[in-house]
Amino acid sequence: MQTVRPYKDSTDSKSEQVERMFDRIAPTYDFLNSLLSVGIDHYWRKRAIRELAPVTDNLNILDVATGTGVLSFQTLKSYPKAQITGIDIADKMLDVGRVRSTKSGLDSNLKFLKADSLNLPFEANTFDRTMVAFGVRNFENLDKGLMEMYRVLKPGAKCVVLEFSKPRTWPIKPLFGFYFQNILPLIGRILSKDPAAYQYLFQSVQQFPDFDRFVDTMAQAGFKNCRFQSLTFGICCLYTGTK
Repeated sequence: MQTVRPYKDSTDSKSEQVERMFDRIAPTYDFLNSLLSVGIDHYWRKRAIRELAPVTDNLNILDVATGTGVLSFQTLKSYPKAQITGIDIADKMLDVGRVRSTKSGLDSNLKFLKADSLNLPFEANTFDRTMVAFGVRNFENLDKGLMEMYRVLKPGAKCVVLEFSKPRTWPIKPLFGFYFQNILPLIGRILSKDPAAYQYLFQSVQQFPDFDRFVDTMAQAGFKNCRFQSLTFGICCLYTGTK
């Protein structure tokens, strides 16, 4: 599988480039996500959060590639007693989440930590759930990232993954393809501080092993009962698996 990186003229690793990219776009990241998805991203995360059930008091959740913590904040609206740790490699994205957490008074439920998804700083069998929204595409090594998420899960616990996919049906496939390749990068270039970021988004989605292929990838990492749900005509997929 070809490795897609944000900056073609850089010799840095994919992780280093992704970190730099997200640090650059952190101030506008959440706004652009909602704008470019026409707000549908909120519904996608809501569907992912539903898969976390059943949720008991003090459920310990790891939010991998948390970014600014949007998935974590939305999760706490549904499950206010959950304990969530959000990890990411981009400091400035985490800083946005930390400020929002303090203002919202959620410091006791949500903590942010800079960490690499390929080397999670936690003991095995630590978390009741692992989740990631639109982050697995950015892993330097997809297989290793999934194996780390598997390792830190408790036996029998669930992993929930939300990720973009490539629509397969007409006319959604050509229409979305045109929007994703042309309109989305143009808006991102105008409104963000990194012209390459939203071009990388398109390229990374094209390269990503979606639908059945990602289910197989999860199974190879050790997960059981792996399945996917296609959302919004296949624009996004929700994947689940258990340890």
